[in-house]
Amino acid sequence: MATGEKRKYKVIGTRPLRHDGVDKLTGRAQYGADIRLTGMLHGVVLRSPHAHAKIKSIDTSAAAALPGVRAICTSADFPDQVGRIVELGEGAVNMRHLSANVMAHDKALYKGHAVAAVAADSIHIAEEAAKLIKIDYEPLPPVMEVLGAMRDDAPLLNDDVRMTEMGTVKPETKPSNVAAKFLFTKGDVTAGFAKADIIIEREFRTATVHQGYIEPHNATVLWNADGKVTVWMSTQGTFTARQQTAELVGIAVSDVKVVPMEIGGGFGGKISVYLPPVAAILSRKSGKPVQIQMERAAVFEATGPTPGSFMRVKVGATRDGKIVAGEAWIAFEAGAFPGSPIAPGCMCVFSCYDIPDARVEGYDVCVNKPRSNAYRAPGSTQVAFAMETVVDEICEKLGVDAAEFRIKNGAKEGTRRVDGPVYHRIGMIETVEAIRDSEHYQSKLTGPNRGRGIATGFWFNAGLKSAVVATVNLDGTVSLIEGSTDIGGSRTGIAMQLAETLGIAAEAVKPQVADTDSIGYTDVTGGSRVTFATGIAAVEAAKEIQKQMVERAALLWEVDSASVKYEDGKVIGPAEKSFSFAELAAKIHEVGGAVIGHGTSSSAEQGGAFGTHCVDVEVDPDTGKVQILRYTIAQDAGTAIHPSYVEGQMQGGVVQGIGWALNEEYFYDDKGVMRNATFLDYRIPTCYDVPMIETIIVEVPDPAHPYGVRGVGEVPICPPPAAIANAIHAAVGVRMRDLPMSPPKVCAAVMQKK
Repeated sequence: MATGEKRKYKVIGTRPLRHDGVDKLTGRAQYGADIRLTGMLHGVVLRSPHAHAKIKSIDTSAAAALPGVRAICTSADFPDQVGRIVELGEGAVNMRHLSANVMAHDKALYKGHAVAAVAADSIHIAEEAAKLIKIDYEPLPPVMEVLGAMRDDAPLLNDDVRMTEMGTVKPETKPSNVAAKFLFTKGDVTAGFAKADIIIEREFRTATVHQGYIEPHNATVLWNADGKVTVWMSTQGTFTARQQTAELVGIAVSDVKVVPMEIGGGFGGKISVYLPPVAAILSRKSGKPVQIQMERAAVFEATGPTPGSFMRVKVGATRDGKIVAGEAWIAFEAGAFPGSPIAPGCMCVFSCYDIPDARVEGYDVCVNKPRSNAYRAPGSTQVAFAMETVVDEICEKLGVDAAEFRIKNGAKEGTRRVDGPVYHRIGMIETVEAIRDSEHYQSKLTGPNRGRGIATGFWFNAGLKSAVVATVNLDGTVSLIEGSTDIGGSRTGIAMQLAETLGIAAEAVKPQVADTDSIGYTDVTGGSRVTFATGIAAVEAAKEIQKQMVERAALLWEVDSASVKYEDGKVIGPAEKSFSFAELAAKIHEVGGAVIGHGTSSSAEQGGAFGTHCVDVEVDPDTGKVQILRYTIAQDAGTAIHPSYVEGQMQGGVVQGIGWALNEEYFYDDKGVMRNATFLDYRIPTCYDVPMIETIIVEVPDPAHPYGVRGVGEVPICPPPAAIANAIHAAVGVRMRDLPMSPPKVCAAVMQKK
């Protein structure tokens, strides 16, 4: 279902079959673990059993003596990295920390931290050899929780971490687990609260959760005799993987080629590299290609989940239902090394509302957990849980409708966010109106212990850099090469934009994702940027093709090209002369040869996207189990290129948000050991946990894109925890402020209320 004014398109808005569908349906698609190379060795990574420990010595002699072992590596095999900051397209990283995360240096900083690796003729020999490596550890006390890590007497993880304030380190700053502080202000928050008739201030906590992608991390690497390195891997960004690998092994970026394989999920978790540099060193030492695949426990214990958090949010409003002030104090767990999404969290906490006076303070804090990574709108889900729960409580106290309150206070064009930017055309209010007017929201919810809740969420969406090349074939098709790895059908979305611009069918475009030697620099598939930015590049390539086709037709007709125009898939000349695209394509070799269009995008930035969710739940007060009865999501997609993919992204994000809300969490014991590092014990939602999710596609076109596209992959995960928390309150009268809202917690809250 879609709302909003729509331009008429021939391709955009239709639902063609995805170009990679047959290969994936029949099992012919090649994923990272499917690569087989002549003489390939198998690698195994040895990981720390301790959450925090000094590494006093490593003895690899027994492992090296085992027949079939071809190479062993430790951190000593990697070049030293100074603490320089390198920009990787979607965020910057300290290279010393990145190197220490790939292979522990003098300390292991979380259970599962890589300490050594072995390459052998078989996986079984490699596993046996890894067990023979002797490591002398000196266990240290772990710190597993954000507030505890901020204490002055907390165990220190990194002696080179000093707190920065908005990017600046004070000379007198001592080493600390607090890596960064962010402060954003707008207006006079003290004066703002003085105007409020009602003030709600609450504290919230969220647990560490994982992206839950099905395909484990993998890498196959050949360090060739000429010094060139080829990496086959499942990644969200071939160019950032190339740069990270090159930097970490100490060679030129141009000496590394990354070949993207199909990817079995990522959601932000497959941007950082873990295995390619290790496999590269093992390949260099052995002279053979090396393949490493993570086990599921290693995926949980050693790859970046989303950060746990502590948040305090305070909001003031007047009796007539107008928000006048907001204040937030937020601390995120960065994991072993700095880099949590605390800055986006601070920028998102009040982003859905027009608040005249606000203050947000945020902290990036190291703890003995794996270094955190992006997970769909990183940082926004946590703060939406806090803010939207407080908003619901204000609505309850004032006795106003939750949707009308959001419409009255919603951000709109001209609203200034607390961190500074002023919104252009956005669709926040339209998403709330769509929910308010929906059959779901208008229906009656009956029965005991049932409740309905709504919540709204925001994500900036990124632009960044993309490149495509499109070549016209003699049969009237177009071969499209692009550099954005395809996670959610972006190949088809990009092909459709090229097809729309050329006036040809989507099926006439043959898209493929190329390696880093075959296409221009393209940033990661993340931030909901691909359909937007790579789409712009495709449109530019199509325009270049149009121009060349006009010139070729003019040559054939022997007329001035100024008298020829391209219109609706045809080249039209004087005296009613015309060629269809396919007719002219068949003749291009008669007048100049190949027609090739190039397109790039680098400066366009999205205006951000919003979504509003409505959920009905039933709570069993005796067990605390929460059952989702009905779920509707309204989201501004700008323009839905392929509505099925848009709906799929919306529904997928909701399912992950439901898991985050009700079940998912890293459970650590007092020694910092994760006790649920399997999908049996780390419980993601199944088909029995969620109903059919209803979608309302709102279309408020983004003027920064030629077809009005807004990315849709991030926002759907933001509102679910808050919407469900608000529904739980409506059902049984308890306010849940800790995630996950698992049965024991809900049951305890209900019993306490009784």
